[in-house]
Amino acid sequence: MESLRRRFPPGFIWGAASSAYQIEGAAAADGKGESIWDEFCRRPGAIADGSTGEVACDHYHRLEPDLDLLSELAVDAYRFSISWPRIQPTGTGAPNEAGLSFYERLVDGLLRRNIKPYATLYHWDLPAALQRRQGGWASRDTAYRFMEYAAIIARRLGDRVASFATHNEPWVTATLGYQTGQFAPGLKDRAIAAQVSHHCLLSHGLAAGAMRSVCATVPVGIVLNLSPVTQATPSGPDAAQATLEDGLLVRWYMDALCKGHYPADVLEHLGPDAPRVAPGDLQLIMQPLDFLGVNYYYPTTVRAGRPAAQAAPGAPVTDMGWEVSPASLTDLLARLHRDYRLPPLLITENGAAYRDRVESGRVEDEARRQYLETHVRAVADAIEHGVDLRGYFVWSLLDNFEWGLGFSKRFGLVHVDYATLERRPKDSFHFYGELARGAALVRS
Repeated sequence: MESLRRRFPPGFIWGAASSAYQIEGAAAADGKGESIWDEFCRRPGAIADGSTGEVACDHYHRLEPDLDLLSELAVDAYRFSISWPRIQPTGTGAPNEAGLSFYERLVDGLLRRNIKPYATLYHWDLPAALQRRQGGWASRDTAYRFMEYAAIIARRLGDRVASFATHNEPWVTATLGYQTGQFAPGLKDRAIAAQVSHHCLLSHGLAAGAMRSVCATVPVGIVLNLSPVTQATPSGPDAAQATLEDGLLVRWYMDALCKGHYPADVLEHLGPDAPRVAPGDLQLIMQPLDFLGVNYYYPTTVRAGRPAAQAAPGAPVTDMGWEVSPASLTDLLARLHRDYRLPPLLITENGAAYRDRVESGRVEDEARRQYLETHVRAVADAIEHGVDLRGYFVWSLLDNFEWGLGFSKRFGLVHVDYATLERRPKDSFHFYGELARGAALVRS
């Protein structure tokens, strides 16, 4: 373990992550408005197990003991998201003071425990009123409402947080929410989804500018879900399909943020469904990033004429069916380093779901422990290859509401009994805590 710790530079951040809708519960408490996920969960068949995030892990009412878990874990930082409808119940207007107060208590509680707060403004829980009134992210106006919300958060928390991320995984917002219908708001329209992707990026640029005008010294960035895309066979059609899938997942977002344009091959593929882009939009989108967050879980294998697969035949997989390939993380980071002029990087999510069982009061999740160790080693490999990588955040602190899969999948370092809401640290919790605690000792 000590040899692994020593592979990381001084100041490297060890963290854990979560998101508001997945853990907070308190869906209508203290003036909170409805989100698109509150509505989506009421749609018959939308959630695999019929559950909702109405209670989730009840983190809203169990804040202090959950922060104590983070302290016990000995992490340097905690990445959390802020619920927009808890701050602005209808997505506009004066802030809800009770909602702001909750996040102030969260941030102040972290600081008392010497844990750095890393705040994300948007992790998919759009105020439902904006979706009903103007089509949500399909409307350009939503980008400007997001800018106003960002300014509110910056004014209230900018003196205490370590960083702000504008969006978490805009690909998911656009593609799963507005094209495939798997996630809220459940639309199925490729043209709308393409426009949504542009409006999310535009809102990032607008929000970044607004926050920097309020608190110029706080780092501002964005978080993308990225994956290396490989072809199933050496055939020309498979190669062409892999290039297109890479364009839709990786280059669409990276080119816009780092190069100021969308990839020509993807625009050609979209044809009349390509988004409307106003003059000056791409200049706003590509303003300098203080950091880029990378969420990595698995590589993608593609074959022409078939949907992108999440695992190569015969490869080990998690309970999500996602291929376990730590070397692909190193490859992804090296590719980004080679193809783009990058700001410092953070691994903002990495983790695995497995079928955990409590036996004699203990959760022995050796598969997850191995997953984390091998992926941490992959991060160290990338750093040794020259990638400017500053931190690693494990997903996730708690078992939680896993979106369309409800409570059927467990990613947490801490087991949650959903009947009693009892928390129980797993073996992986102790492994990761030893790594984080030991890394701090090595640095000192």
